[in-house]
Amino acid sequence: MQNHTQKWLVVGLLGLCGLGGVAAVQAQTTPTQNAASDTQRDANQQQRIDQGLKSGQLSTRQASNLEQRQANLDRTEQRDMRNGPMTKAENAQIQHMQNRDSNAIYKDKHDAITGNPNSASSRRLQADAQRNANQEQRLANGVKSGQLTNREDARMQGRQAHVDHMEHVAGTNNGRVGPREQKRIQRADNRDSKRIYRTKHNRAKR
Repeated sequence: MQNHTQKWLVVGLLGLCGLGGVAAVQAQTTPTQNAASDTQRDANQQQRIDQGLKSGQLSTRQASNLEQRQANLDRTEQRDMRNGPMTKAENAQIQHMQNRDSNAIYKDKHDAITGNPNSASSRRLQADAQRNANQEQRLANGVKSGQLTNREDARMQGRQAHVDHMEHVAGTNNGRVGPREQKRIQRADNRDSKRIYRTKHNRAKR
């Protein structure tokens, strides 16, 4: 009887230790997973915008308005992550914004308005949107690998917001993106690309 009781005591203690270990792991990994998941979703949303332009499901004006939504989202992420790990409330707000933006992308891609993917304006914005998606993917990879801290990712999201807004302004100019506007956007993208590289290869680690 004594051996039986001792056996269950040992099992119970092991169970408590296991739960404690799980809780500790969750406490350590959840903020990182949230940041990585949010940044990955940003990249996916940008890719959907680019695909909509290439398929003609999105006009230049529609895509530029969606870019402003992305700019608002990036600014929110910048604000929430610059002081370290996001809180549950902050992460919930970002997910709500991402869900809303995802629905907006879907609706615009499936309404009666179409674009001409072969027009010079659409091609310019396609290139910009694809570059956005690539930059966001590099940020997501940096967060996942630990090369980017929350604060570093926050700074980069602020830069992404700036570029997204530039694309919005360019695309709402009579519904077309001109060559001068694209050059300005490309210069900003080039600067940001170098910043991402330097930040991912500095000594700061997550």
